[in-house]
Amino acid sequence: MTSLRTRIWRAYEAVAMCLGLGALAVVCLTWLPFAMVLSPLLPQRIGQRIGRYAIFIGLRIYLIILRVLCACRFDFGELDSLRHGGPVVVVANHPSLLDAVLILSRLPNAVCVMKASILDNILFGAAARMARYIRNDVPFKMIRDARKELAEGAQLVIFPEGSRTRLFPLDRCMPTAGLIAARAKAPVQALLIEFSTPYLGKAWPLAKPPSLPLSCRIRLGRCFSPPTDVSAFTAELEAHLRAELGATETAEPAPQPASA
Repeated sequence: MTSLRTRIWRAYEAVAMCLGLGALAVVCLTWLPFAMVLSPLLPQRIGQRIGRYAIFIGLRIYLIILRVLCACRFDFGELDSLRHGGPVVVVANHPSLLDAVLILSRLPNAVCVMKASILDNILFGAAARMARYIRNDVPFKMIRDARKELAEGAQLVIFPEGSRTRLFPLDRCMPTAGLIAARAKAPVQALLIEFSTPYLGKAWPLAKPPSLPLSCRIRLGRCFSPPTDVSAFTAELEAHLRAELGATETAEPAPQPASA
């Protein structure tokens, strides 16, 4: 009986994975034609506002689907307190492909620093470009655009590791977030993202089903004043993230590709 239940649950995990990934594709494809048509027609400021709010609503719907159909549990109570705050550089650890999805679903005026390959992607690119998300492939322009968005009241989301975590709980932090915050004279709010398993992490194949139920919590870390010494700030930020994540049970090592 136990073996039968295990097989049924494993089958459900595979179905839930297909439903989850498929739902994200449907949400993106639903908004895609509107973003492609509206982006060149609307004034930049209006298009940007509509684009960000559409992403905000679309991702909230997507997370409802994950809760109802895919046995996912989310705790964003602390993150919600930032929604009506002023301009801030939001930094977080990056354990999963879902991290940006989770954060952007709670902050309607967030602008994300994204890989150029994602902004050029046919599925995500039109929506991200309409929302005026920032490319990371030209450093000077990236910093200039980020500073402009913060000056206009946006909340800038950036992952200081630069990519998903390889060596849990945290990889080395790069100075980009500190440099942007210093130039914009903006505070930096740290977030701590904790998953029950390293699903969709760097070493988790896209085709491997999750271990359900999947739970995720986002906690508020320290809020730093606008940095004056970028190197010192980067070291201090990394030490803070590492201390907070190392003290939690959910920050477990990622599985190795061979075992996956």
